[in-house]
Amino acid sequence: MIKNYFKIALRNLLKNRIYSFINIFGLAVGLACSILIFLWVADEYSYDRFHSNIDNIYRLHASQTWVQGIGTSSSMPYPLKDALKEKSSQIEHVAMTNWGEGNMLEVGDKRLNRFGLSATEDFFKIFSFQMLAGDSATALKEPYSIVITEETAELFFPNEEAIGKRIKIDHKDELIVTGVIKNLPRQSSFSFDYVLPFGYYEASQSWARNSRDNWDDNSFQMYVALKEGASEEEVNSQIKHLIRDNNEKAPTSTLFLHPMSKWRLQGNFENGVNTGGLLEYVQLFTAVAIFVLIIACINFMNLSTARSESRAREVGIRKSIGSSRRNIVYQFLGESIITTFLATSLSLVLVELTLPYYNALLNKQISIDYSSPLNWALAAGVVLIVGLFSGSYPAFYLSGFKPITVLKGKVRVGVGALLPRKVLVIMQFSFSVFLIIGSLVIYKQITHLKNRDIGYDKENLMLIWTNNEIEREFQTLRTALEQTGVVESVAKSNSPITSIFSNREVSWPGKTSPERVAFSTIATEYDYTKTMGIKIKEGRDFSPEFNDTTSTLVNETAIKMMGMEDPIGQKITFNGRYELTIVGVMEDVVMGQPHLPVEPLVMIFSPDWSSTISIRLSKTENLGASIDKIEAVFKKVNPNYPFEFRFADRDFNAKFSTIDFIGKLAAVFAIIAILISCLGLLGLAAFTAEQRTKEVGIRKVLGASAADIVLLISRDFSVLVLLGFLISSPVAWWYLNSFLERYPYRISIMWWIVPVVGITVLLLALAIVSSQALRAALANPVDSLKYE
Repeated sequence: MIKNYFKIALRNLLKNRIYSFINIFGLAVGLACSILIFLWVADEYSYDRFHSNIDNIYRLHASQTWVQGIGTSSSMPYPLKDALKEKSSQIEHVAMTNWGEGNMLEVGDKRLNRFGLSATEDFFKIFSFQMLAGDSATALKEPYSIVITEETAELFFPNEEAIGKRIKIDHKDELIVTGVIKNLPRQSSFSFDYVLPFGYYEASQSWARNSRDNWDDNSFQMYVALKEGASEEEVNSQIKHLIRDNNEKAPTSTLFLHPMSKWRLQGNFENGVNTGGLLEYVQLFTAVAIFVLIIACINFMNLSTARSESRAREVGIRKSIGSSRRNIVYQFLGESIITTFLATSLSLVLVELTLPYYNALLNKQISIDYSSPLNWALAAGVVLIVGLFSGSYPAFYLSGFKPITVLKGKVRVGVGALLPRKVLVIMQFSFSVFLIIGSLVIYKQITHLKNRDIGYDKENLMLIWTNNEIEREFQTLRTALEQTGVVESVAKSNSPITSIFSNREVSWPGKTSPERVAFSTIATEYDYTKTMGIKIKEGRDFSPEFNDTTSTLVNETAIKMMGMEDPIGQKITFNGRYELTIVGVMEDVVMGQPHLPVEPLVMIFSPDWSSTISIRLSKTENLGASIDKIEAVFKKVNPNYPFEFRFADRDFNAKFSTIDFIGKLAAVFAIIAILISCLGLLGLAAFTAEQRTKEVGIRKVLGASAADIVLLISRDFSVLVLLGFLISSPVAWWYLNSFLERYPYRISIMWWIVPVVGITVLLLALAIVSSQALRAALANPVDSLKYE
């Protein structure tokens, strides 16, 4: 019996090649899209899952009320580390780290710039980084030791045992390798090439040593592992006032645990409340994957039920010779499953062909593990579920025909069959229109953000991380660079122009609000505004002609917040200790996220506090030659370090990675959704034209023109597409307005987008339907009526 079902299914597929191709290809494209999206979703959910005790790992966060609102940060004070265990017996381990930094590692003649963390001893007790060599319990005990990744070990000590070997750091101190860990998985919240003991960080950074008893210096990250069975809520209640009880300057600070399972997808906080994050996009595209697959299944249902009349006699004959309705249902469901199997096989081919481009778009390395039994079980489940879902309606509809009616030739597709088909077409185009409108709005928002006036010139601005050697020879370096003829100016600062690394408390005479105020802080020296291309609105920049150690520049937003009408010469208190005089007011500069308002900013004269050298290059047609000249200067002044650089415009564009990715993904799947919908419409229109061949012949004999017939056949489909547009447009408008609300600097949805999308989709649908209607209209009526 099963063999017979299989033969009949293949015979029907080969007999109706066009409709079979539309069914299989449309379903394959829908499945391929869904597989690609679910691969991304699975990758996002897999972050940090390699840690054996992920459910017990937390990062410390604190919410505090500022004038700007309630802010949440993971920056913690040093003394909190010991206070946590004293406050709660449910905490098993506490680890503190810095924020990571780049250092040059050196073994013999090999010199590599690598990124690393400094961490206290419990770091490897909390996190399950696989230790390939060494003891994780003691690897960070000695200050002058280092734990390196497998890749770093292979680069420095190929085919050698790394434990016990020496690595020089920053051309200064020698560290002994006490551990080698397996390379970090890509799905990790951490990214580093080595880990240093926090003891070494304190030994080399005096400010870190001075922070041991300072509850108001929030410069570190803190992680805890709770004991098995411990309650997150109970620990939160025990520690929530720990900072405010020890820091009178932070009376509103509330400390809490943020579980590791939420770091990747739920890392956003607004007014002290976790508001999600990437999870929203994961859920959105999960829904997109399901709907794209549903659209492909709708095509199958529509074409199968549309061809019901051509198979009505088959059903009637089967029933008349004793076949039960159950057997006929099995037959049609079997055909559906076979079609789905073929479509699934084709979809895997499409996935493999598109994965390289998809990975480039996502900046990931996603692949399908064909050796996994679970993946094969999922594939079988997809074939079965999609096959049953797609074939259920046709199977039960066709099997319901009465043999006596069918064999008399009186079967006609009535309202009962047409209505579901119409509803399915409406659903297809509703979803397609929603995706098209969404991708257009996201594209407009991205363009709006990229075209925002950021207050500085990001073109031809080179950024280089500094080091101790550069710091010592900075003035020599500056002079040498300016003498190359390809550099306009040079400056250094505590953070690059594209980021804010520090926020400090600021107060001023006449401040009435009791809440603290944090200003973004830039530490620099001479030529910063010149190098960045920032305009001075009032006053002056820092200058060698003045003693600017107690001077400051502020931005326009800071002046507005302080309510100063004549700010030049007025005093402010910086970091609760230093009195500074305002000597200049500069234009607002977008250094943080481009969709957020500009924060108040204070710029201080502090040549010793720096992390970045910024170089303004002269405009040139030969950028490579300019870079070569700059590299030559660095190799001469800073010979012990590799020359590495980046450009500010690339750093700036990297801020759009998430929304850019969402926009591109939405656009790709909008195109695919409309393609699948149109493919189904093409098949349905072709079959409709075929079914109405005799009607068209009679109308032509009676004088109807080709245009009349095209209009007749196209009208019904146009109404369905129009209804789909009318249903989805208000939903898209409402959802996208909600989506844009998360961006304080945003567009308003242009009124013309909705009608333009509606007209475009309608014209596309008309073109497809009309092409099939025109074929029927141009056919010779004699051929269709000669047997009547």
